[in-house]
Amino acid sequence: MKPEMIVILCIFAGFTLLEVAFTGFFRKPGQTRSDAIVEAISAGVLILATQPLAIAGGMAVAAAIAPGAAGAVSVWPFWAAFGLFLIFDDLTQYWWHRLSHMTPWLYKLHRPHHQGAYLSIRVVYRNNIFYYLLMPGLWLSGALLYLGAGVAYPAYLIIKMTVIFGAHCDVRWDAPLYKVKALSPIMWVVERVISTPATHSAHHGKHAADGVTHYKGNFGNLLFLWDVLFGTARITRRYPAEIGVENLPDTSTAEQLLWPLVRKSPAEAALPAE
Repeated sequence: MKPEMIVILCIFAGFTLLEVAFTGFFRKPGQTRSDAIVEAISAGVLILATQPLAIAGGMAVAAAIAPGAAGAVSVWPFWAAFGLFLIFDDLTQYWWHRLSHMTPWLYKLHRPHHQGAYLSIRVVYRNNIFYYLLMPGLWLSGALLYLGAGVAYPAYLIIKMTVIFGAHCDVRWDAPLYKVKALSPIMWVVERVISTPATHSAHHGKHAADGVTHYKGNFGNLLFLWDVLFGTARITRRYPAEIGVENLPDTSTAEQLLWPLVRKSPAEAALPAE
């Protein structure tokens, strides 16, 4: 296993232990048996198959398009290579995420991420198994690795995943910092640069009328700055009372994971949620 993956695994374990100690990791409010199945399968498929396949595919496509460009940016300084990943991975993921909330068929792939009635480190990788396979940022990351930007990739992944884990974890690390008056200017900057529990939980809120939920915004993964720049940011320093999806028909475990290969029948979709 690569060193950066060991570091990321340890960080994931750290957030998991925080949930075990303070909010409960195995029993979340409103969770169902389906939630555990979707989370386990989607995370397993992503880590073992989808992500490696997409990155390898990006490298192969880049090699086919530009066979003489292997290592072309390997002489670039670390910060420049890091910037390439911010643009071609994190920025494209912002737009992919945003489009997933605007386009019905893409939302079918992303809805599992919002289906649970809770936020948790458990839902970080929770999506339809095709969601990440189609994500442009993974393919473009593969292309950047082919071009020689790999010097920055381990650090980029560690920073990005730490921020994403922290934004989904329901142990709200930002809440006590908001209460320290001396830190207010620092937190003003932090919450506009990276995703935090407050800004990301607003994206997962269930009721648009609660004054906190911003389901059609706060799309950033590593950088919340994209939301600030493109006008989709809402910053309240508060957290929605409920998490989930609002005013949508129920869905099945299989449909969450395998749509469009598995679809609920019109009759099933018309039934009220259990």
